[in-house]
Amino acid sequence: MNMFLTAVRLSVVLMLICGLIYPLVTTGVAQLLFPAQANGSLITQDEKIIGSSLLAQEIQSPGLFQPRASNADYDPTASAGSNRAVASEEYIGEMKAKIAQLRQENPGLKQIPADLVTGSGSGLDPDLSPEAAEAQIPRISEATELSEQQLVQLVNEHMQGRQMGIFGEPRVNVTALNMALTAELN
Repeated sequence: MNMFLTAVRLSVVLMLICGLIYPLVTTGVAQLLFPAQANGSLITQDEKIIGSSLLAQEIQSPGLFQPRASNADYDPTASAGSNRAVASEEYIGEMKAKIAQLRQENPGLKQIPADLVTGSGSGLDPDLSPEAAEAQIPRISEATELSEQQLVQLVNEHMQGRQMGIFGEPRVNVTALNMALTAELN
């Protein structure tokens, strides 16, 4: 019976530490040191939450930068990659259709960056390679009447380098870029 009571006491103490104290402390520290990130890196416009800088959002306008394709239909509650093998007929057909659509939307496009037609692992990646953003500039210039040079400058201003100088690849957050583009147009 003594061993049973010790086990129950230990379980209660560990539940309090691991289930209550630790989460409260880490949440409190995160709120103090990194409040924006702790709250989901939310983006607000006119005091209204319009999304998160961590999640891609579907864009229909030809005058805005298009994000990577989403296998989750840009639904953050349904994060999903594709399980199709790259050698499958279904995947090859899907890529051909995406390339054809991309060429139709961007007639002057010579080389297609892979991230313009492939989805990310999560299906919600908000970033594009600088090449993928720059490939869309002629279409956006035509739709918005902004010069291509202005759009190149906008992309360059929103380019992020490798994390800590060595991890990952240079990237552009499409949501932030489109917000800046919209502000430029107004």
